[in-house]
Amino acid sequence: MKASEQTLLQIERALRKTLEKYPIGSESFQLTDIHVRLTQETGELMTFDDDDQELTRCVVEQWIDNKDDDFYDQAAVDIRQVLMKHKEQIDNLPILKPFSFVLEDDDHDLQTELYVVDDDMVMIDPELMKNLDEDLDSFFDQLMKS
Repeated sequence: MKASEQTLLQIERALRKTLEKYPIGSESFQLTDIHVRLTQETGELMTFDDDDQELTRCVVEQWIDNKDDDFYDQAAVDIRQVLMKHKEQIDNLPILKPFSFVLEDDDHDLQTELYVVDDDMVMIDPELMKNLDEDLDSFFDQLMKS
């Protein structure tokens, strides 16, 4: 499922509404994570704080009744793309660090971490790490043959 321009705009609008809850320059909020919850049947994208208080919600039309087995993996790629576009603003939110954006299904089960904000740590995109074990094994085998 390749995200349409409208899908990316809907995700971005939800992110902006979420970020507006934490204006830069205000006093620091004690928050551990921002939860991004998706409902596959309805296409709803909702964000919540750690106290399960809703920050925003929207419907992503392209996701309505999506039955793909890799729905959450594909949605995570699209959401990360939007998060990276707002990296500077997210990194400067007045929220005590470290905190994360985490993706959950409608049963509140963690699917993946989308983005981690921590001065001492950088989260690498899982797509970059894909097949790393095999690449390292191959490199080691080639090195041992030499």
